[in-house]
Amino acid sequence: MSRCRFLVVVAATLALLSCSRGPAAGPPRAATHTAEIDWLHFQPEVLTVKAGDSVVWINKDPFPHTVTSSSGGFDSHDIAPGASWTYTAATKGDFSYSCTYHPMMNARLRVE
Repeated sequence: MSRCRFLVVVAATLALLSCSRGPAAGPPRAATHTAEIDWLHFQPEVLTVKAGDSVVWINKDPFPHTVTSSSGGFDSHDIAPGASWTYTAATKGDFSYSCTYHPMMNARLRVE
């Protein structure tokens, strides 16, 4: 095989190999996390998520609750029994929250 033909075959092989890798990895996809409100407790008490992730709080108690940040960053207002509320964490930080109806219910959302 001539040197020129050999170089063409090598170049074509390399081109095919580079296409077979698939698309380049993009930014990580946002995740959805679930937290429960049950027996007058938030579970988990501390939840760590990435900025851009969503958190869904599900009220399993037979009465309404809220998910209210003490710093004013988010407020679900009433979450009826059996209902849920979703929040997308946009800002990094450590956010304490509680239920406005039941102030002894406290938890923390950590956004990295």
